[in-house]
Amino acid sequence: MNVLFVTSLVPDENPTTGYEIANKAIIDGLVRLGVKVTVLGFIWPGSKPADPAQTIVLGEVDVRNETAGILRKIGWIAKAFATGLTVSSVKLRVVSRRDLRAAMARAEPFDFYMLNGVPLSGTFEDCFNDRPQMFVAHNVEHRSAAENAQAATSPIQKFLFGREARLLAGLERRLCDRAAFVFTLAEEDIAALGLAGSDKAAALPLATGTVPPRQGPRRIERDIGLIGTWTWQPNRIGLEWFLREVAPHLDPQIRVTVAGATPADLKAAWPKVEFAGRVPDAKQFVLGSAVIPLISRAGTGVQLKTIETFELGLPSVATSLSVRGIAGVPANCTVADDPRTFAAAVNRLVARSRSGENLDCDGTSFHAAQVERLDAQLRLGLARLEQSNG
Repeated sequence: MNVLFVTSLVPDENPTTGYEIANKAIIDGLVRLGVKVTVLGFIWPGSKPADPAQTIVLGEVDVRNETAGILRKIGWIAKAFATGLTVSSVKLRVVSRRDLRAAMARAEPFDFYMLNGVPLSGTFEDCFNDRPQMFVAHNVEHRSAAENAQAATSPIQKFLFGREARLLAGLERRLCDRAAFVFTLAEEDIAALGLAGSDKAAALPLATGTVPPRQGPRRIERDIGLIGTWTWQPNRIGLEWFLREVAPHLDPQIRVTVAGATPADLKAAWPKVEFAGRVPDAKQFVLGSAVIPLISRAGTGVQLKTIETFELGLPSVATSLSVRGIAGVPANCTVADDPRTFAAAVNRLVARSRSGENLDCDGTSFHAAQVERLDAQLRLGLARLEQSNG
């Protein structure tokens, strides 16, 4: 069985974002099951694909709002209104249908499309109707956009996010209707996409990669560490909640370190917080943190940072949204949604760590269980695809 894996961003040789890590996990699972995978999509500027021999690159794109100038952002919005597309899809309208179809022809022969997420699938919706489709819904995008609209303080942002939500709801409905099978990354998202009780949907447990064995205890360099792309609105909502609602209840001696791209206004609003910016090695940053707060308060799908934390066996305090879609929460993770309860749990764990207690657990069993469940769900979807095609 051969598949053309259609994705906005192809797996990078050094994946850094949750989206890229999830893509690699799904592709690796398909390969383990004997599927020949050809990947089609764009790549970050200056990056290289993880598997050049099985990757067709449409070009380089940088779709991040934080790296785009005001004129480019206005251009995206204007083009979105002119074409009736979402802004996320318009960002990928940098090749023609003719060039896309020529690239697809180079992938022949293949049996079906796996449409990975909505951006590229929505950019060229009519180009993938000649063969059976499977759809991977990383998130319930229309719900995330609606949450962003609700959280936005600017009337313009509210309007733009509201428009995205309406368009994404229609796009996701069409993709689900056309697909022979739909994969989500969290069980709850199946119902949110209108597929509850359906035999054409399943949730994929994810793993971030092989967990290397650690030699000896970790070297703790900070009390708590948060890392993420805080310019992404759902992540920002979680960080603002933590800094505004949780941090005031932390022990005054606890140092908060935030790594990753952070908007300037957030840095200005919390001058006592250490904002480390981009760090050379994200895994080393979390390994150097005594406790990991997992602070998701918005968005859908599964949290890759949560999975990585559990794979590494690190002690954590998590909101219930941060552990959605995860079957086995480790014993060294405390789940709390109330800010005072969350802070109290962090305080206890940091105090125990400072006293010399080793709070880590073995994450290899969690990783192995995730991989086993991932392969089982992929196998189910492929079987249903074959049945639907006779």
